[in-house]
Amino acid sequence: MIEEGSKSSKSMVEKRQLFMEMRAQNFDVIRLSTYRTACKLRFVQKRCNLHLVDVWNMIEAFRDNGLSTLDHNAEINVSRLETILSSIFYQLNKRLPTTHQINVEQSIGLLLNFIVATYDSEGHGKLTVFAMKAMLATMCGGKILDKLRYIFSQISDSNGVMVFAKFDQFLREVLKLPTAVFEGPSFGYTEHSVRTCFPQQKKILLNTFLDVLMADPPPQYLVWLPLMHRLANVENVFHPVECSYCRSESMMGFRYRCQQCHGYQLCQSCFWRGHASGPHSNQHQMKEHSSWKSPAKKLSHAISKSLGCMPIGEPPHPVFPEAAERPQDLAHTTTLESPSRLDEEHRLIARYAARLAAEASNSTQCPPTDLSFNFDANKQQRQLIAELENKNREILQEIQRLRLEHEQASQPTPEKAQQNPTLLAELRLLRHRKDELERRMSALQESRRELMVQLEGLMRLLKDEEQKQAVQTGGSPHSSPSHSASCTMPMPIRSTSAGSTPTHTPQDCLAGVGDDVLDAFSQDVPRNLRNDLLVAADSITNTMSSLVKELNSVDDGLEEEEENMRNGRDKVSSLKHPGKRHSTPSF
Repeated sequence: MIEEGSKSSKSMVEKRQLFMEMRAQNFDVIRLSTYRTACKLRFVQKRCNLHLVDVWNMIEAFRDNGLSTLDHNAEINVSRLETILSSIFYQLNKRLPTTHQINVEQSIGLLLNFIVATYDSEGHGKLTVFAMKAMLATMCGGKILDKLRYIFSQISDSNGVMVFAKFDQFLREVLKLPTAVFEGPSFGYTEHSVRTCFPQQKKILLNTFLDVLMADPPPQYLVWLPLMHRLANVENVFHPVECSYCRSESMMGFRYRCQQCHGYQLCQSCFWRGHASGPHSNQHQMKEHSSWKSPAKKLSHAISKSLGCMPIGEPPHPVFPEAAERPQDLAHTTTLESPSRLDEEHRLIARYAARLAAEASNSTQCPPTDLSFNFDANKQQRQLIAELENKNREILQEIQRLRLEHEQASQPTPEKAQQNPTLLAELRLLRHRKDELERRMSALQESRRELMVQLEGLMRLLKDEEQKQAVQTGGSPHSSPSHSASCTMPMPIRSTSAGSTPTHTPQDCLAGVGDDVLDAFSQDVPRNLRNDLLVAADSITNTMSSLVKELNSVDDGLEEEEENMRNGRDKVSSLKHPGKRHSTPSF
């Protein structure tokens, strides 16, 4: 009996440890309830190491522990809550360097006792999924914008419109945090809390929700939430200014400057406690500063402002699209754990089983109800993985079988070659005809190349003759119209043999050239030589086009004959095997 009493008293001390440490910080001397609440919750956040867990890591932990598929009103017991917290902090230690490792067991114990004291004050041993998500998403680290976006996703419908009943439920759960740190009279939940935050709006979208909760000032019931994030941002901010009350030569955190007393500034400790000296009074308006600006920066700021060069102030948050993002349905997904992670979970389950067994031997009031759930869940997960692997193997075998059948059906065999000899003979003739046409086309292309080389030589001779005539008549060769026309005329691509000036006569160059070119250089008929050369080139192009058309017609005939052969093979195959059907498998 004495041993049981000592263990019970030790458990009570562990549950009250966090609150005892918080009272030792003497936060109650802060005269403003907003700062008092924010400081207390910031102390709980840091003491439980929640400030090291980003909101995105917290959302990932919710998904890994199967909370994304549970209804918000579903209840979980304390044992499963401890399992979730263990996975959060063990994953945190993996991300942290070895020199900054945390005490996981202590963090789990402190946070678990705080959550139970906050949301299970009557001792039922259970709390809702939504309450746990709201608490952890609010108290974890990260940007307040990301937290509010996640909270809105939990309280909005599929169209991206906030449901007032769900927002009321969120306020009911999140306002239990100030109550847990003994600030309930200032920030306790009331029936009018929702309408106080949104007095006029009827349709609340994401941007409106962020505008209201990130406004300056925010709603009165949640004014401590953005202040808690500002406290985290200024903890290490240094101000090289002397405090006008305590005469400290520097300040850390916030700095407060009086708007009536010139040069009167207070550190955050003196301002929070309401200290004042000289002509200054606590009734004077004070401006809060979260950073330090040197006199040079202040001067440049004032000059820029007077000259109208100040940039337009950025909005408190980016504007998001009005259309709601469809939430992912994670009910059908299965997380394939790595062997190392499964081993860690097995060790974690074994440790919890040993702890529960030890507690069960000393007290019959704590039955290990969640142990069977952990084992059953792990067993079901392994069975599901095995079923999916077997199904995958069956599908791969079926794909391989269909692929082999398709390859066998497409390969030619001697029996298929003898089915229709007439079609095969026609096919060979068409291929022979195609080869002849291709050879003929190659010969014509070679002739065309030689003709173009000769045409280029003729053009050079023509240009030289025009230049000589221009010199004899006393004119400039550059002023000849024919010369300018020849310079602008597009020339064909030269071959390697056309790079040097030809030395043969025009009559030798005309050997083997068509009638159009001969007529162009005849002395009897005065014609435009360039037009005649273009006519000769067009005739060559027309000949090549007719040859290409003939080749295309042969290819079309060849494809038609091949299609007829395939149809013939299919008909013969259907006659031989009337009960068998060949189909191309789709992958």
